[in-house]
Amino acid sequence: MNFEFSDEQNMLREQARAYLAEHCSTEVVRKVLESDLSFDTKLWQGTVEMGWTSAATPEEYSGLGLSEMELCVIAEELGRSLAPIPFGSSIYLAAQAVLLAGSEAQKQQWLPRLSHGETIGTLALSEGAGSPSYDLLQAQVRNGKLTAKKTPVIDGMIADMAIVVARGDSGKPGLYLADLSAAGVERKLLSSIDESRPQAEIIFTDTAVELLGEGQALIEQLLDRAAILFAFEQLGGAQRALEMAVQYASERFAFGRQIGSFQAIKHKLADMFATLEMCKANCYYAAWALTTSSDDLPLAAATARVSASQAYYQCSKENIQVHGGSGFTWELDAHLYYRRAKVLSLVIGGERRWKERVVSQLETAEAGAPTAA
Repeated sequence: MNFEFSDEQNMLREQARAYLAEHCSTEVVRKVLESDLSFDTKLWQGTVEMGWTSAATPEEYSGLGLSEMELCVIAEELGRSLAPIPFGSSIYLAAQAVLLAGSEAQKQQWLPRLSHGETIGTLALSEGAGSPSYDLLQAQVRNGKLTAKKTPVIDGMIADMAIVVARGDSGKPGLYLADLSAAGVERKLLSSIDESRPQAEIIFTDTAVELLGEGQALIEQLLDRAAILFAFEQLGGAQRALEMAVQYASERFAFGRQIGSFQAIKHKLADMFATLEMCKANCYYAAWALTTSSDDLPLAAATARVSASQAYYQCSKENIQVHGGSGFTWELDAHLYYRRAKVLSLVIGGERRWKERVVSQLETAEAGAPTAA
């Protein structure tokens, strides 16, 4: 079984890396961090013009009609460059939700706008500290009106629409589409460790919403797909953090020797590499499971998500350590990757949530039952 990317997909990777190297340096990221900007509008428009936002959208909805594999390639390169744009919230979450659960009318209305960058979307899932829980879900929809407090919501201050996880009249959890310019929507900017991916608190008070679809299985299906795409973004960031550490260890001398020749540094770099390779293997398998609609998709997605969160955190943290005293300074770029690692590890539920999903999927498989969606 081959989990490698095709020549065409690798060509897309090279083109994306070259474009981002020119248009998304760390100076661009710092400009967003050090100003009142919520994201880089020029870079966002550039990704639209490159066709990245419409890559996995079917042609009948004004997309390019490519597969999720191409979207995984793009996600990985966006992660390497720390792109300060709402790509993940709008494309991995909102667009995927509409594509997965929307009616034909909803797809015709929203997918072209999301794919062309005219509308920015997000997912309103969490309701405070701790992993999202269906049993404790407070958001309620009654007669088409939503009452909820969702926090934190990534890119919630700049989003035009949100897919909200709420409990409907039937009592089942579902996905509801909310126009964030509608009456009864109040937003508040939250302090975040990474202001280039800002978080918001959104309060809905009798806000009119549209039902996309109901059922816990549907929500989990959306989160599984998003988990794989975010895992590739985390993989890209982890790879770049390791490269920075290796480069510094090769160039920095102490006591007349490269610090990379010291055993302590060798072990750090080796541990980073091993963790990264495990992450890469899990991500590649998850991408294959996604594009083939394999029965292993839920387990593969959860495994990739846990592995990518661990790899990005370890590589970004140890990159700071390898750089020594300078690693903790604002001027060095190492902290930018650490910040992004922390934010991405929580965006669709923390590591604990995904570890529990791994265990539940393994228990289901061991019991001989079909893997739940």
